[in-house]
Amino acid sequence: MSDFRQRTIIKVFRKYSHALGPDTLEFLDEILDAHDIPDGQVEDSIDLIAKEYNKQDDAAMKVSLNVLQRVYEFLQGGTSSGSQIKEDVLDPDGHLWFINAFDMPLWHWSFERGTFEKATEPLTTAGSADSRIMAVRNRMNIIKQTVLRNEHFSPSTLPSRDRERLLTLKSTKHLLGRAGGRFLLFGMLTHSKEGKLCLEDEDGVVELDFSQLDQPSEGLFTEGAFALVEGDYTEDGNFEVIAIGHPPCENRDTARSMFGHIDFLGQGATTLIEDAQSALRIQEELSDLSFFFLSDVWLDHPDTITGLRKLFQNCVDNNFIPKVIVLCGNFTSHGISHGNGREIQKCQENFDALADIIASYPAITRGTHFLLVPGPLDMTTNSVLPRRPILSSLLSRLRSKVPNVHFGTNPCRIRFFGQEIVIFREEMMARMLRNLVGVKPDVRNDDLKRYTILDQSHLSPLTNNIQPIYADYDHALRLYPLPTAVVLADRYDSYQMTYERCHVFNPGSFVGGSFKFAMYTPATRVSEEW
Repeated sequence: MSDFRQRTIIKVFRKYSHALGPDTLEFLDEILDAHDIPDGQVEDSIDLIAKEYNKQDDAAMKVSLNVLQRVYEFLQGGTSSGSQIKEDVLDPDGHLWFINAFDMPLWHWSFERGTFEKATEPLTTAGSADSRIMAVRNRMNIIKQTVLRNEHFSPSTLPSRDRERLLTLKSTKHLLGRAGGRFLLFGMLTHSKEGKLCLEDEDGVVELDFSQLDQPSEGLFTEGAFALVEGDYTEDGNFEVIAIGHPPCENRDTARSMFGHIDFLGQGATTLIEDAQSALRIQEELSDLSFFFLSDVWLDHPDTITGLRKLFQNCVDNNFIPKVIVLCGNFTSHGISHGNGREIQKCQENFDALADIIASYPAITRGTHFLLVPGPLDMTTNSVLPRRPILSSLLSRLRSKVPNVHFGTNPCRIRFFGQEIVIFREEMMARMLRNLVGVKPDVRNDDLKRYTILDQSHLSPLTNNIQPIYADYDHALRLYPLPTAVVLADRYDSYQMTYERCHVFNPGSFVGGSFKFAMYTPATRVSEEW
């Protein structure tokens, strides 16, 4: 076997967190020889085998020859493990799901298997000491496995000049007795009991010294965020930082090529082939289908009712009925104190008025799904993330008059064919800016927030004392694999951007004279401001 072929085979399988032994290497080499695969096509050919191997339920981190032989025989048959989408007329309603946070199954990252394992214990809002530890550990391990798989952090297993110059990822335990050395660490930014900024990983804690760092890289570094930190370990036991950055973000296709067989949402997994087929048919057959997103729909504000009537009337006049309309809170301009009967009654009347407005447009009532997502000031049974839906006692008329109404948690998700849309209504930008650590950037561009959240693979990259989260349901805030779109609705100005093939947008506040909202088109996977 040539050195080039061996390096290529090892590199491809390492990308999927798998290791090869001599027997499996020899078997793969024989396959390439049997089919006369030229060097230029070796990587693509091995990648096809590695993807199929990774889908097997009994796929171990150390590649099994028996499983590999079974995969090869399966591929020789010319079949695909994913079922084909039937060539009938696309039914949008049959492929549209609204998924609440408390309905999503929990998957732990397993270092032993190099993949995710489904939790078997029942989930509760009370949680336990172990579940709180596991929530943080899962966050760290999910990000770390993407870092180790990234080409900039995964050195070749064969000796080379580049390998000698590469700065590999180390743990805090490697710092002991090695003062004066330069290291690259990965861990969580946190404060010690003495109030000093530290980096914590699974092996220990080291105090950070930012005196030599003038400007961090892009993004916001908050307490509770995971960061890659390069620097020198000093004699006094501090880590002198010379560079800090967020972990690299892994795009959705790469993640799903390895974990596409895992049903993260609890609605059945689809393959990349199925997703590609459905995407093509959506472009051809459902090019005009759209989702509307509105935020800060203050029902106690007189202009809001006028704006909703104007929006619905324009849809009817132009025969442009959206498939989904998402209404995000806050649904009141001010918070309602518990026990204030008059305010609660007024809130119910506002939701009743919303039901009457929707019901007055039969075309919209019949053809559109409505999703209501609570904001920070809305009445729910809890204030910890993820938040429960709006109190059902306020929504009786909506349930009776609007047949396709859904009451979501915060956050919640929409799955449409192979697309996944995450909706989150929280004042996260202000909260993150209040909890910056290290060298604080001059925040003039809202891109910083989007990069931070996507790079952290989590909607709330903060410690639990800053933003409480139910430990057993922390996975409901994960952004791994990266969704197709993320709606970050807060009071900041509206925006749209695409990062690593994930479209992120803020619809802006609907209140005011502009009646601002966003329209997302599944055919193009981008949004427009209206």
